Amino acid sequence: MHCLDSYLFVSAAMFVLGLLAVVTRKNAVSILMGIELMLNAGALNFVAFSRFSTANLDGHVAALFILIIAAAEAAVALAIFLNLYRLKATSEVDKANLLRG
Repeated sequence: MHCLDSYLFVSAAMFVLGLLAVVTRKNAVSILMGIELMLNAGALNFVAFSRFSTANLDGHVAALFILIIAAAEAAVALAIFLNLYRLKATSEVDKANLLRG
C-alpha cells in the first residue's frame, strides 16, 4: 500500500523538472512540455489528496478540469508557436517580439 508521502514526492519531482524545463529552455515546444508537466504535477496532488482523505471525488473532478484546461492551453500555445515558426522560421521564444501589438 502506498502512502501519501510517495505521491507528494513524485509530484514535487515532476513540478521541479517542469520548472527546470521552463526556465532553462529556449525552444517553445520544450517550454510548453515543461508547463504541461507542472500542470500534471498539480493534478497528481489533487488526486492523491482526494484518495487519502474522505470518499468524495472533489480532487478527481479538479484534476479533470486541470487536464481540460491543459489541453486548451496546449492548443492555443501550439497555434501561437506555429505562427511564430511560419513568420520567423525558428521556434526560439527570444524571437517572439514579432507577435506584439
